[in-house]
Amino acid sequence: MMQRKSIQCGLLLVAGALPAAAAARYAITTDQVAAAVRAGGIAVSPGQVSLMTNVVSSVADPELKLKSIDRAGDERVFARIECATTKQCLPFMVTLRTNVAAQAMAETPQLPPAANVRHTTPLVHAGSTVQMKLEGPHVHITLSVICLQNGAAGQTVHATSLDRKQVYSAQVLNEGVLEGRL
Repeated sequence: MMQRKSIQCGLLLVAGALPAAAAARYAITTDQVAAAVRAGGIAVSPGQVSLMTNVVSSVADPELKLKSIDRAGDERVFARIECATTKQCLPFMVTLRTNVAAQAMAETPQLPPAANVRHTTPLVHAGSTVQMKLEGPHVHITLSVICLQNGAAGQTVHATSLDRKQVYSAQVLNEGVLEGRL
């Protein structure tokens, strides 16, 4: 009987500890993001990095990687940051300020000009609310977003969530419709 009570108490202690261990989240800092951007070849200080939302990781010191950079004006660029694995954190966007934009775009390889470039009419306009389809391996989401740029079919534009907490990079499909990847 005594052994049975000690086993039950042990199980209760373990069960109580599991939610606390599963809920452990560590904030990703601008210092960590700046280090990842520097590792990607762009000189940046933590003061030039702006997180668009609170970003957390399941580990204390995640391995962050710079995946892409897109211009967002003369003095800002958007940078997509990912953890080494999605078990550590989900991909997120940050903005980099001041001279980083010019340096990043100067260091980005330029594609040769296309011989048959067509100029088309924009199908989405900056400031307008459009539908964005997000596609993943097993997920299909449609949400309303606000375009941050004009864009023609096939072009990649930036859009933000209605609460302006998330920024997305998506391709223009047709009038009022964007498509992005998870």
